[in-house]
Amino acid sequence: MFENNKLTKTLNIKYPIIQGGMAGVSESNLVSAVSNAGGIGVIGSGFASPVWLKEEIKKTKMLTDKPFGINLLMQNPNAADLIKVIISEKVAAVFTGGGNPLPVIPHFKKAGIKVIPVVPSVRLAKKMEESGADAVVVEGMESGGHIGENSTFCLVPQTKRVIENIPLIAAGGVYNGTTFAAALILGADGVQIGTRFMASTECQIHNNYKKAILNATDEDITVVARFTGHPIRAIKNKLAESIRKMEEKNPFPEEINAERFAGAKGGENIDIVPLLCGICAGGITEIKSCKEIIEELVNDARETLENSGKFLQ
Repeated sequence: MFENNKLTKTLNIKYPIIQGGMAGVSESNLVSAVSNAGGIGVIGSGFASPVWLKEEIKKTKMLTDKPFGINLLMQNPNAADLIKVIISEKVAAVFTGGGNPLPVIPHFKKAGIKVIPVVPSVRLAKKMEESGADAVVVEGMESGGHIGENSTFCLVPQTKRVIENIPLIAAGGVYNGTTFAAALILGADGVQIGTRFMASTECQIHNNYKKAILNATDEDITVVARFTGHPIRAIKNKLAESIRKMEEKNPFPEEINAERFAGAKGGENIDIVPLLCGICAGGITEIKSCKEIIEELVNDARETLENSGKFLQ
């Protein structure tokens, strides 16, 4: 089904499915499980140190011999040192976000590492292609965590009109075979998925967090901290409500750090941590292994495409 897919050829993977690089969530167990299942797992480096990243890369290499990537937050004060680690460890791909990746693209390409920026607009997607990116992710506001202003449904076909040579990846709102197929029909060569992989057996987040995802409906997922200029999408809880109450008068408090609390260390009290989550959580009802999730995505997408009369070239 994906033998001639541009993204699978670019990344040397079986299925055009990317696990979103979620800081505090995406570590060696989840990353290796996705890669072993035929997609590509991505370590979320966030504001991590070079020492942590190097150790996580080594752990991942022990768990898989398949390609995996790193999500590089350009705003990390240690970004230069993280880049050195990524190059020295010869990681397959780097997914950039949270800043301008243009100065670092030549360094990664020289090292033979694929560079795939995550962007929120058509204009930036075209700019990344012109600047030498190997692929580009357009992320709609349906996603979890920090969000943009446009929707995946509009971003993908509009970007497809201007992207000429590199794979186009859709992110935001993709969680099952039907939404996977929809992204392909709209013109994407592959998808990036975050929230669905959070509800997997291999993901390190606390079970209470996973249960919150399973129990969430579309009305339980909200956007907070718009006043900061960096809004985030999360499941409603006491913390989200407290942020709402102070949004118009107080700056975003430093102690509310999504990356710090997203992982297992957030503990069982999920009322006091930001439960970053995409809108698609309303359609997720089971915790499954990454292998089961990917097989379900591919099989259901194939059935959807065949039933709709749409076939991949």
